[in-house]
Amino acid sequence: MLTCEICGEEMLLEEDMKTHLLLSHLENDMCCPLCCLSGVSFDELCFHITSAHPEERHREQAHRTSRTERSATHSAAGASKSSQACQSGSAGHSCDGIHSCVSVPTDSVQPRHKTTPGGAYSSPGKPASITSILETQKSVESDENAVKLKELPLSRKEARRFECPVCSVVCSDSFSLQEHVELHLDQRAAVSGAGSPALDLKLAKQLQQEEEHRRRQEEALRERQEFKKLQRQFGLDGRGGYRRQMEMSMERAVTSGILAPVEFHRKRAEMMESLASGIDDGRTRTQGVIGALCNYYQTEGRDVAHVWLSADTDHYCSSAGDKGWGCGYRNFQMLFSALHRIDSYSCSLQERLVPSIPQLQSLIEEAWKEGLDPQGASHFNQQLQGTRAWIGATEIYALRTSLGISASIIDFHMPTGPGDTHPQLFDWVKQYFSQSSRGSRLPSRLIQTTLPPLYLQHEGHSRSIIGLEQKNSGSLCLLLLDPGSSPSHTRKLLSRDTVSTAIRSIRKFPTSLKHKQYQVVAAQGVLSAAEKQMRILNSRILCAERIP
Repeated sequence: MLTCEICGEEMLLEEDMKTHLLLSHLENDMCCPLCCLSGVSFDELCFHITSAHPEERHREQAHRTSRTERSATHSAAGASKSSQACQSGSAGHSCDGIHSCVSVPTDSVQPRHKTTPGGAYSSPGKPASITSILETQKSVESDENAVKLKELPLSRKEARRFECPVCSVVCSDSFSLQEHVELHLDQRAAVSGAGSPALDLKLAKQLQQEEEHRRRQEEALRERQEFKKLQRQFGLDGRGGYRRQMEMSMERAVTSGILAPVEFHRKRAEMMESLASGIDDGRTRTQGVIGALCNYYQTEGRDVAHVWLSADTDHYCSSAGDKGWGCGYRNFQMLFSALHRIDSYSCSLQERLVPSIPQLQSLIEEAWKEGLDPQGASHFNQQLQGTRAWIGATEIYALRTSLGISASIIDFHMPTGPGDTHPQLFDWVKQYFSQSSRGSRLPSRLIQTTLPPLYLQHEGHSRSIIGLEQKNSGSLCLLLLDPGSSPSHTRKLLSRDTVSTAIRSIRKFPTSLKHKQYQVVAAQGVLSAAEKQMRILNSRILCAERIP
């Protein structure tokens, strides 16, 4: 009879024992016969049994000793008795296949522990070797009809289960579970250490992809925020136009107690009437500015060698309905007030009164429909009415051309003086105003021309140039009317007591104009029908005169 040193299974034939070793132990599908631990290798199982069941090991060793003593006693009794015991085939004896009997009680069969490496088993007459086990493994693999023996039932089950968090193995106690998990950790550390370069490369690529994806998301979010900011800045965010802003301003005044409800309804009715007529209500207009400046220079300003003034121009400032975005429209109203006072322009203007801001928006849309500045029309989606959109030099050019007035855009696209100044801009303005006094050898100190004011545009704002000073030292100074100035401040120019102080706010020296780029729109006469049509065709690609 052959006994497995691992699990205590007994076999009659050596071939059966080899098959048992191969199927039950060499395939790493062993389980502990004393507890519920399973799915471990032979080394793990031996370590587990030694550490977790030391009392069973001592019991097995004592049983082996008593069995050896009984075997020696039976051998001395005589060959005849041994032969009879072998032939009787009693249930309490086992035969080793060499006619030597060993009495083994059936109720005391205990598991055997490994005593030789490689999963070898021991028999009284034929110890197994690694070579024989491997040969048996080959023979069993080629045999398709090999029968797997059933595992012995567990001799004891613990009431408490200690499951491995890595695999499905159940240990008998916490100590065994800890040792089992440490084996997993050691194996994983060995595997990860062997393949660390590949894993590091994979991890680096993954981190790079995640970083790129996060960067693209941040850029897309930043672009959306900047686009919304630009839309809000240029009045294209759907908040309503002049009418809605005026109503909201009056509503806030009523809420704060500044404006009575009755007054609110009265002003709202007047606003609706003005918008329906398309004529500006004149609440922000200040007349007589050019005449007041002429009186000032006749008696004051002795440090000025020459001064040129445009035709009579009214000042229009921003109101509650267009505050923050209406400077371009207000500058055109200033220009329009001057054109009506110039005979060469007034006869060709169909609009007899200064239009309101919503009406100017409608006129620009009509200019786009005629074919003027298609790129600008596309930028505003063909719509200005009901918006708070800013307009610039190109919209002023399109509006003038649509009204039959010749205009040109002069682009001072870069500074030409020290400290980011634009001295060439001042020289060009001097040439514009001095064209009316070219015939006289010695121009007078004060020259009031019949020229319309100039539209001056820079980033974020626009103003109107109504004149130019030349100091005794030869330096030049522009005279600007700003739509951002309040009517009360502008009216200070009309009083002799305050004009000397108020004129300082409209004087702009080269050191005061230090933006990177300036554009000037100048009127150059009246267009014929053919010239107007030619300007419409050429406006598909607007070209400005660049200086320098």
